[in-house]
Amino acid sequence: MKFSPIDESRLKFGFYPTPIEEMPRLRAVLGGPRLFVKHDDYTGPAFGGNKVRKLEFVLAAAQAEKADAVLTIGTVRSNHARVTAALAAKLGLECHLILSGDFPNTPASLWLDNLYGAKIHRVMAREERASTMQRLADELRAQGRTPYQIPLGASTPLGALGYVRAVTAEIAMANIHFDAVFHSTSSGGTQAGLLAGMEMAGLSTKVVGVSADDCAVEIAARVAQIVAGIGEALDRIFQPAIEVDAGFVGEGYGVATPEGNQATELLARTEGIVLDPVYTAKAMAALIARVRQGRFAADQNVLFLHTGGQMALFSADGNKFGERQI
Repeated sequence: MKFSPIDESRLKFGFYPTPIEEMPRLRAVLGGPRLFVKHDDYTGPAFGGNKVRKLEFVLAAAQAEKADAVLTIGTVRSNHARVTAALAAKLGLECHLILSGDFPNTPASLWLDNLYGAKIHRVMAREERASTMQRLADELRAQGRTPYQIPLGASTPLGALGYVRAVTAEIAMANIHFDAVFHSTSSGGTQAGLLAGMEMAGLSTKVVGVSADDCAVEIAARVAQIVAGIGEALDRIFQPAIEVDAGFVGEGYGVATPEGNQATELLARTEGIVLDPVYTAKAMAALIARVRQGRFAADQNVLFLHTGGQMALFSADGNKFGERQI
């Protein structure tokens, strides 16, 4: 299947372009370069986030294949699972979510998954998710159904087109040259799309992915594979410099860190912007650390891509989720 990031072979769910806002009060505290945030937490459906961009392309492919059910995997507070459930509801598709993890409180995202009508399949280990999804898809096919499986985070070459398009249609049109863009990376699709998009747009912006979980080598390998897939589909050869900073993971996925908590408080009190403990807080902590280390000049521009996820702050009964962590 050949596809193009500038054609309209996608569903129209998000609200674009998402705004780019300068953060002068944060800069006043930190010194250094001009700081900006791109609000992909404002993309729209299911409380926004980076998954909307990816699923516009992936669910268009599901529709093209006449799917009547979609299946995907994640954790019990997965942003990707929540957005998939919401968009499947908009399309009238049965949604199956295979979710790992066990938490004492009900995460707000899991409560919303149920509200959107998704069928929840709980597994305890992350390693069980893919095989469970395959088994459920096989069972649906045996019933005469047409299931469509979406890998973790919709991080495929097709899904990554959402961020190729974000660069070519939005960031490149901002009339500001950004010397670097920081974002949270894990399954690799967002970073791969950003890297391919920068090359397509002729931008020299450094893309820094800050790991939310795995080591830099593992994430960089995933990003490289997705970038290669984008290139194959577009008949292009991309040669990106893949940078993954795994220095802010802390104790692991979903566990808040002191640096992330400090970044969350600083950004809220200077710019009124709320981060999440799983992804964006760790990415902002990395950006803040590099600015404080003097790694950017005062005449440079640094962009922070806010990929959403604030639902991780809350439990379904309205209490802050993970009080011990935030």
